[in-house]
Amino acid sequence: VVSSSWLVPQVMQSLDPVTSDETVSVGGTVTLTCRVTESDNSSLQWSNTAQQTLYFGEKRALRDNRIQLHRSTSTELSITIADVQLSDEGEYTCSIFTMPVRTARATVTVLGVPSKPQISGFENAVPEGSKVTLTCTSTGSKPPARLRWYRGDQELEGRPDVVESVPDDPTYNVSSELTLEVSRSDDNALITCAVDHPSLAPGDKRSEHALRVLYSPVVEIHPESDLPREGEKFHLQCLGNGNPEPTSYIWEKKDGELPPLSRTDGAFLIFEMLNKSDNGVYLCHADNGIGNSQGEYTLLVQDPTAMSTSSGVDHAVIGGVVAVIVFILLCLLIVLGRYLIRHKGTYLTHEAKGSDDAPDADTAIINAEGGHSGAEDKKEYFI
Repeated sequence: VVSSSWLVPQVMQSLDPVTSDETVSVGGTVTLTCRVTESDNSSLQWSNTAQQTLYFGEKRALRDNRIQLHRSTSTELSITIADVQLSDEGEYTCSIFTMPVRTARATVTVLGVPSKPQISGFENAVPEGSKVTLTCTSTGSKPPARLRWYRGDQELEGRPDVVESVPDDPTYNVSSELTLEVSRSDDNALITCAVDHPSLAPGDKRSEHALRVLYSPVVEIHPESDLPREGEKFHLQCLGNGNPEPTSYIWEKKDGELPPLSRTDGAFLIFEMLNKSDNGVYLCHADNGIGNSQGEYTLLVQDPTAMSTSSGVDHAVIGGVVAVIVFILLCLLIVLGRYLIRHKGTYLTHEAKGSDDAPDADTAIINAEGGHSGAEDKKEYFI
């Protein structure tokens, strides 16, 4: 026997509506579901934060096309709200009209989606060794977003985020600063500011800019060839790796003056006709307005018949190939000669076979002659 005092509370509990809190981003769609374990044919109802009825069973009560019926049964009432706005945030009430009326509440949290971050501080290029301060700003986040700095794939530590509330709006503006001491290796390095927020997937919103660093040139002198030969035309080129590119080049010869048969043309030092008296150390000074630097090159003029190392290697290879070919031909001639000699002996042996068995000289001559005249006895071997 079941006690009626125990049964009534159990029945009452099965009629209590059950809901769940939901979180949605601005512009998204949220589904509100209200369920009861058992049905006594009482109707379920959803009301908004202002206690306006949205749906009573299958019947729409509020004319808002964003709100649609998702499912309606005797034990469930589900609705959807599309294009959610910040004003939709709050408590929604599900009611079942029993005696007494039972209710359950669902809190809808609306996330303000932060804007794409904007980076400032890249307006001008900065000299190497100096400091640059970059500022990243993102607006419209709720709760406040977090800003992260990166140089390539490496995360950098900026100053703590500054969070500002927006008057008459539940969103926040967030900014962050990053100070860097730059070197020439930072030229064209990508600096990234990324927004971290629960409404976004990682990396969804980020901005990146390349640093521009000014630095003095590093100078190298490149010869026209590795084998400057006497009597030939020849030039040296001065290459200055700097930002900006060098605009001024000055050539000089260490411990002396430039040769009379040479002339300068910007980054080039041109020798109209090389002479061994041109040997020496040549210097190039390059200036780009940020700084200047110099490079040097030792010129050693070779004889007109001098060959480069690569040419010597090529001739050695050719000589080796020719030697191998000659050796193979000699081997073939030797083998062919031995072969011809062996088969020529066989021919002569069969030619005189008739005289081998003669008892005396006269008979041998007759047999030999007979051997020549008999078509069947004569056998010749040709290979």
